[in-house]
Amino acid sequence: MPLKNDLLLRTIAGEKTERTPVWLMRQAGRILPEYRAVRNSLSGFKELVETPELAAEVTIQPVDILGVDAAIIFSDILVIPEAMGLQYEMVEKRGPHFPETIKSAADVKKLKVADASDVQYTIDAIKVTKKELDGRVPLIGFAGAPWTIFAYMVEGGGSKTFSKARAMLYTDPELSHQLLQMITTSTINYLKGQVEAGTDLVQIFDSWAGILSPTQYEKFSLPYIKKICDAITEVPKTVFAKDAYFARAWFGKINCNTVGLDWCMDIAESKALIGDNKTLQGNLDPCVLYGSEASIKEATQSMLNQFGPARHIANLGHGVYPDTDPGKVKFFVDMVKELSVRA
Repeated sequence: MPLKNDLLLRTIAGEKTERTPVWLMRQAGRILPEYRAVRNSLSGFKELVETPELAAEVTIQPVDILGVDAAIIFSDILVIPEAMGLQYEMVEKRGPHFPETIKSAADVKKLKVADASDVQYTIDAIKVTKKELDGRVPLIGFAGAPWTIFAYMVEGGGSKTFSKARAMLYTDPELSHQLLQMITTSTINYLKGQVEAGTDLVQIFDSWAGILSPTQYEKFSLPYIKKICDAITEVPKTVFAKDAYFARAWFGKINCNTVGLDWCMDIAESKALIGDNKTLQGNLDPCVLYGSEASIKEATQSMLNQFGPARHIANLGHGVYPDTDPGKVKFFVDMVKELSVRA
């Protein structure tokens, strides 16, 4: 089915467009009262992720309410470790928690390489969403980068340092590579399933990229992201690596189409490092949206000026924060649309 709004895909392809496309990381979520109404009717976050019709409903909400140029499937990066055999819980106000963690070769031996069918609920949610979107906007699929997934599986949850996960890279590099490869193969299978179900592009989130040194990142994260990008040939790929300033030049050389920037990454410097053959995505500070409409407009204009009219997808430099006023979020979306119109 041809898309009615293919602005995002044309921008990624480097085509000249009538304006800059805009969507937001974490747009399907807690900022919207409509999302909270669905979420509060359920036992918890995981039930929402695992119920295709409801996951589709909250995926589409921001398209209807905020007017964004893409939908991103409502799911979680931690569905992959669970599909591999490591269960997780989502603890209210604390985040993800793994009752069991990976400490040894024996623990890795208990895991399996996951197939897309092991995350069938997300595959089904994509099919439902595609049908209900009816070609209005592209649908983005996603997965966590292998290092970020590894970090959660070894650490057991969020952490300021991820010292257990980082320590394993030094104390048992061979086992680390074995686990990272299993995660990578599982992720490729999962993303291929997403594409087959109907996603128009995919994004790889390396949320904990910035806690590794450049040397360790080049050894334990970059090669696995590269493998995923090389394997997914059917749709465009976006790589977003939070705080990994040193990785930008590398991302300019790998087989991805778009590089996401966080709000601390200088735009001109990023463009110089990444080169002209990639589209850039980002990178407004999410906290700008706490400010006045005048200050949001000014910051949006500044961002658009710095990126320029070509090969830019407007977004935040990370996910929208849950206590942000939805009216301010919509104002930002509207401002991108208004201020980026090309003559």
